[in-house]
Amino acid sequence: MIVTSTDNVEGRRITQYLGMVAGEAILGVNMFRDLFSGIRDIVGGRAGGYQNALRDAREAAFADLQESARALGADAVVGVDIDYEVLGKENGMLMVSINGTAVRLG
Repeated sequence: MIVTSTDNVEGRRITQYLGMVAGEAILGVNMFRDLFSGIRDIVGGRAGGYQNALRDAREAAFADLQESARALGADAVVGVDIDYEVLGKENGMLMVSINGTAVRLG
């Protein structure tokens, strides 16, 4: 499945627009990961736990998006937009939402 942020696929013609599709993933952020990330913020360095959580959420959201597009019979998803949000009372949840248009290519 081709997934792109552009409104077309180079060298291919869109023959049918099948509709909007979305993929979402919400992950809880581990308390220990928060603690160690806070320490790293004080002494410097990258917050590897958060980076891994963000990557996992993004991959899950992309998989969800592609599954929705396949269910419509799509060959590709164009115009993809990715949004990130922190949710929850204590900002303990990470949400990644991805939206695009499912299409058939010629």
